[in-house]
Formats: sequence, C-alpha cells, structure tokens
Amino acid sequence: MSEILREDPAPGVALLRINRPEARNALNTATREALARHFREINTDTEIRAVILTGDAKAFAAGADLREFAELSSVDQMQRNTHLLWQTVKECPKPIVAAVNGYALGGGCELALHADIIVAGQTARFGQPEVLVGVMPGAGGTQRLTRAIGKYRAMKMVLLGEMVSAPEALAMGMVSEVVPEVEVEARALEMARKIASLPPLAVQQIKEVLIAGMDASLETGLLLERKAFHLLFSSDDQKEGVNAFLEKRIPEFKGR
Repeated sequence: MSEILREDPAPGVALLRINRPEARNALNTATREALARHFREINTDTEIRAVILTGDAKAFAAGADLREFAELSSVDQMQRNTHLLWQTVKECPKPIVAAVNGYALGGGCELALHADIIVAGQTARFGQPEVLVGVMPGAGGTQRLTRAIGKYRAMKMVLLGEMVSAPEALAMGMVSEVVPEVEVEARALEMARKIASLPPLAVQQIKEVLIAGMDASLETGLLLERKAFHLLFSSDDQKEGVNAFLEKRIPEFKGR
C-alpha cells in the first residue's frame, strides 16, 4: 500500500493524499520519503499549477510515528536528514492548498503550515504536542507557527502541548477558512482549480515574493514586489490578460 496517493482531480491540479489510516496518517520515514518524491516531480512539472495536500476524514496527519523515535540517539536523529525531505515541500513553486479534517498534530501541523492556504473542517484540531513526550517541534513548529499567529499564542500551543479547534485556529490567523467537514476537499479543489486557471507566472511570483518578504524589511519586500511586477510585463500572459479584459472574453493563459 502506497503511503501517498496521487490524484489529478482537475486540469493543472495534483492532489496528494496521505494514506496511513491505521496510524492516523502518522508521518513515518516511508511517508516523508514518498511525499518528497511526489513533490520533486510536481515542482518541475509545468502542467501542474496548484497542489492539494490532504489526509482522510479522521486525520490530516497525527504527527510523527513515535515508534521510529523510541531508541534514537542525537546522532541517529541528525543523520536521518529529514529536513531535506521537508525541503521539497517548502520549495514547491506552485501554491499548496491543505485540506484538513480531523487531527493535524506535531509533524502533521507543521506539514499543514508549509501550505499557502489551509481549509479546515469544523471539527479539525491543530496542535504541537511534542513537549508531552520530551521533545519539541523540529520541522518549523516554533518558527512558522510564530510567524502565523504571533509569539504569545504560539508559546501557549508549544509549551502546553494543547490542541486548538478549527474555529480557534481561524480566529488566530492559523487557517484560511473553516467549512463543514464534508465540504473540505471540495472547497480545496474549488480554490486549486481557480488558481490553476490563472496565469502561472504571476501566481508563482506572488507566492515567491510574499514568502520572501515575510523575512525581509518592508523596504526590501517592496523592492522585491516592484521587480517581480515589472518582470511580468515581459510575459505573453500579461498581454493576453489585458487584451482579454478589453475584448470582454475569457483569457487563455499558457505560462509564457
């Protein structure tokens, strides 16, 4: 059984489904490696313009597989180089929409935080409970979470190891949207299809500049924005978009 199932639910959209229901989609090494393989393919596939990342109705991903951690030493953990597997998700140039139902805990919460948009079901639960088993978040949970929700809310989550509900996560800016559980995947697909219909060069530049600007000064971020804005005027898609608007027709964007 494959740990990651790939589907292509719409033109330009790839859906990756974590497939370990017996373990609430816990992220063991095989799952991380499979996820990295799929992202390496997607990252260079010009036909794919948006990615959906999801699990099942009970869990997006309920953290790391603790059975793999029980006897590891510090050197063992370092030599696993799992950060290189996460890197393929981080470096995806296409927008990622996480469709979250059930638990997104530990590494599962960190995986969701790699996404650009998070759609959560009403009963979804998010958390970084690593402190409860004597460790700490190790794939961005102390960094991406803090950037998303601020120091004091992040400290509460990582120091107490407590879960937050989807409505709480929405209120603190941790997720993009909360919908009924049965609508999560459909809503994520609706968003991904819309993104896939838009000019891919502009979409990629928006993602790149927005993320880079988060760690830059305002002036540096504005400079990056201006340069990317100017660059897009050399694209065929920019001419197509403007002409289609003036001619009152649907544009046909080709990524050139």
